[in-house]
Amino acid sequence: MARRYDPERRQRIIDAAIRVVGAKGIAGLSHRTVAAEADVPLGSTTYHFRTLDELLVAALRQANEGFAKVVATHGAFQDPRTDLAAELADVLGDWLAGDRVGVELEYELYLAALRRPALRPVAAEWCTGLAEVIAERTDPVTARALVALMDGICLQVLLTDGTYDAGFARTMLDRLIPPRAAGAPGS
Repeated sequence: MARRYDPERRQRIIDAAIRVVGAKGIAGLSHRTVAAEADVPLGSTTYHFRTLDELLVAALRQANEGFAKVVATHGAFQDPRTDLAAELADVLGDWLAGDRVGVELEYELYLAALRRPALRPVAAEWCTGLAEVIAERTDPVTARALVALMDGICLQVLLTDGTYDAGFARTMLDRLIPPRAAGAPGS
C-alpha cells in the first residue's frame, strides 16, 4: 500500500494531544489516545514523537504561543510613557479573557514540568521571554519578579475559579516597579 502524503499530520497530532490533555489531563495522554483523537494510525504518533515527553514539549511550546500572541498585541511595553503596571494587568486580563480551557491547559502542561524534566526548558521559555520584554522597561530582577507575580495571579484566578480583577493586579504589579520605570505620569 502506498504511503499517503499528509504534511499536516504532525500538527494534527500536536493539536490532538492538546485536546486530550484538556479533556483528560496529563494522565490521560498516551500515543494511543492521541492517535485516536487525531484519527491517525498509532505508528504516526510514534514516528513524529518517539516519546510522550517529546509530544508534551511540542504541545507546551504551542500552548506558549497563545500567551506570546497576547503579549505581542501589547506593543507599548517599550514606550516609557505608558503605565507598565496597567499594561501588564491588561495583558493578564486579555489572556484570561480568552480561551479559558487553553489557559488551564497551558498551566497543566507548565506544572507537568515538575515531574518531567524534559518539559522544564520549554516551561521556562515563556517566563524568560516575558521577562526579557519587561526588562526593556525595568531591570532584569524586577522583570522576573513581575513575571512571578503575574504567574501567581493567573494561578489564583484559575485555582479559585475566580474572576480576574485588573485593578488588584495593577496595584500589586505597581508595587514591584521602581518609580522611574513605571511610566505613570509624574514618575
